[in-house]
Amino acid sequence: MTPNPQSPTPNPDFASPESPAPSPEFPVPQAPIPNPQSPFWGYLDLGFFLSLLLPCLFTGLILARALSPVVPFGKPFQALLGQLIAYALIFTSLYLLIHLRYGEPFWKSLGFTFPLSAIATSFLAGPLLAIALGLLGNILRTPEIELPFQQMFQNRPTVIAFAIFAIILGPLCEEIAFRGFLMPLLIRSLGPAAGIIVTGFLFGSLHGPEYGWHWQHALLISVAGMVFGWVRYRTGSTTAAVFIHSSYNLTQFAAFLAQNRTV
Repeated sequence: MTPNPQSPTPNPDFASPESPAPSPEFPVPQAPIPNPQSPFWGYLDLGFFLSLLLPCLFTGLILARALSPVVPFGKPFQALLGQLIAYALIFTSLYLLIHLRYGEPFWKSLGFTFPLSAIATSFLAGPLLAIALGLLGNILRTPEIELPFQQMFQNRPTVIAFAIFAIILGPLCEEIAFRGFLMPLLIRSLGPAAGIIVTGFLFGSLHGPEYGWHWQHALLISVAGMVFGWVRYRTGSTTAAVFIHSSYNLTQFAAFLAQNRTV
């Protein structure tokens, strides 16, 4: 007696070759888009950085005075040397903060990218900005005052050292601090426009003592700082901000050098 064949019960755990099981759709992971307005550091890190400024400056001045017997170029040169030591201490601390605490690259984290066209345009815009602010200063009747850095034109070594500071080291260090470290944090909290403006006013306030706290000078430097900040935000590159700052200072340095023909 032949048994009746029964239809096999389909097993859901297996699929026939003719009917491949549909593959589940998994979400494709998207690469995170970097946001230059949202830095990974916070206000606690900013407070740590600010707390180091005075101790580093004091240490720099003490070391420069200790080196005075072997630095025969006068007090203005020693002041530049003290500032150089202070810069080295301050920004070494910032480097350690970013690299050791967060394990992130220092220059890239602070926006040091190299868009060549933006950098070239920024460098060419520096003299135009200096001329424009000079005209604005005439409109505001900015008072003529004796500036502290006019003492830097006493001798050739001091002039050379001051040129390096004014054109290279000063713009680099100030842009690291203001447009690289501070401004992204303020933009994250306040938005782009307010972050750029507040950073610009803080930049102008830092230079206030050099100009006897005359509001015209402070305003002009604040406006310059806002332009540097706009360049940083618009290009996404702190490098571009360094170059416009550098050529802006270069224009002013050339004007002061022309007025001091004794060197």
